[in-house]
Amino acid sequence: MKTKSLKQDKVNIITLGCSKNMVDSEVLSGQLLANDIDTVHESRKKDHNIVIINTCGFIDKAKEESVNTILQQVELKKKGKLDKVYVTGCLSERYKQNLETEIPEVDAFFGTMELPLILKKFEADYKGELLGERLLATPQHYAYVKISEGCNRTCAFCAIPLMRGGHVSRTIESIVKEVEGLVKRGVKEVMLIAQELTYYGLDIYKERALPRLLNELADIPGLTWIRLHYAYPSKFPIEIIEVMKQRKNICNYLDLPLQHASNSMLKAMRRQITREEMEELILHIRELIPGICLRTTLIAGFPGETREDVEELKLFLEKMQFDRVGIFTYSHEEQTAAYGLEDNVPAEEKEARAQEIMEFQQEISYRKNQEKVGQTLPVIIDRKEAGRYIGRTEFDSVEVDNEVIVQASQKLSPGDFVMVKITKAYDYDLEGELT
Repeated sequence: MKTKSLKQDKVNIITLGCSKNMVDSEVLSGQLLANDIDTVHESRKKDHNIVIINTCGFIDKAKEESVNTILQQVELKKKGKLDKVYVTGCLSERYKQNLETEIPEVDAFFGTMELPLILKKFEADYKGELLGERLLATPQHYAYVKISEGCNRTCAFCAIPLMRGGHVSRTIESIVKEVEGLVKRGVKEVMLIAQELTYYGLDIYKERALPRLLNELADIPGLTWIRLHYAYPSKFPIEIIEVMKQRKNICNYLDLPLQHASNSMLKAMRRQITREEMEELILHIRELIPGICLRTTLIAGFPGETREDVEELKLFLEKMQFDRVGIFTYSHEEQTAAYGLEDNVPAEEKEARAQEIMEFQQEISYRKNQEKVGQTLPVIIDRKEAGRYIGRTEFDSVEVDNEVIVQASQKLSPGDFVMVKITKAYDYDLEGELT
C-alpha cells in the first residue's frame, strides 16, 4: 500500500465497545500481521501512520464516544501525524452513509463483516488457515472466544441485529481448534461470548448445542477456567447448568441479562418471559448449583417505566440476591421496535433511577462479600499494582466484576492460580492473603 510516508506502514487498532468487538480487532490484527504488516493495538507510542477504529453503535453514549474518537484521529491526520484513518465496526455498519457525508476525511468506512475489504486496502489477502491466530489485546492468560455472530431475538430496545445480522453459529470443531491454540499460547481462562449463548447451534445443528460444546472444551488439557457470558433467560436450556455442575473447569458463573423485573416492562421490551418465570429459572439454577454466581444486566428508563416499576425491580433484586449487577440507561434507537414509543423518561431521571438501583444493589453486594470473609478461594492473578497482586475468583469476570487484593511476600505472575484466604470485604472487592 502506498501512502505519503516513506517508512514502512504501521497500523494502530483502536477498539471501542464490547468484548465481541475486541475479538474482531484481535482477528484483524492477526490477519495484518500474517501479511507482514506491522500492527499494534491501542498503542501509546504514536509511531504508527495508519489507524483503524473499531467502533461501537450500541447506545447513545457509545456512539458519541465512537464519533469523538474518529474526529480525534481525523484531526491528527489533518496535522500530518497520520496518513490514513479507517473506520469499521457497529457504528460504521449502521450509519455508513451518514458518516461518509459528515466526516469525509476518513479514508474508508467498513461494516462489521467486511474484514476482507479492509485487508484489500493493504493489498493483503484473507488467510482462512489462521483460525484462532489473533494478536491478543488481553493479557496472555485469558481470552475471549466468540462462538456465534448476530442475534435472532426481537427485543424492542436492541439495535444489535441491525448491525450484526441474524444468528450464525460457528462449528464446534472450529471453536475447539481455536481454544486449543490459545491454550498452547498460555491462555488459562476463556470467556465464551455471543450476543446470545443459549441459541448456539440451532442454526447448524438444529438443536441447542452449547452443552455439547462445553463438554468438548472442558476436555482440553491446560484449560483451567471456562466462563459463560450473555445467556438469554427465555427457554433457557437447563442442560447448561448440568454440564457446569459436572465439569470442574467450567466456572460456577453465569451472565444472565434480564433487563427488568416488572411484567409490564418485560412485555414492552419483548423479552418473551415473565418475572415469575425468571424467578423460577433462578431458583432452579441455584438448586442445581447452590454456590453459583449469577450476574445480570438491567435497563433504567425504558419508555413507560413508572416509579412502581422501579420499586418492583428493587424488590426483585432483594428477593433474588444477585451477586453482580450492571445497568444501562435506555437509549432511543431508530429502527428498533421501541422507537415507535414515546421516550418519556427524561435523561436526568434515567440516570437517577440507574443510580438508585445500583446503590440498592451495592448493599446486597456488600452483604454477600462479607459472607466470604474467612473462606479460602482459588484466585487467578491478573496483575501487580502498587506492590500488591490483583486477582479474581471463579465468581468474577474481567473488568465488570469484583477483584481480590492479594497480599503475598513471594513473587507471583499473571496467570498463576493461588489459594487465598479472604480477610476483608468491601462493597465490590475482597482482600486476602496466600495460604
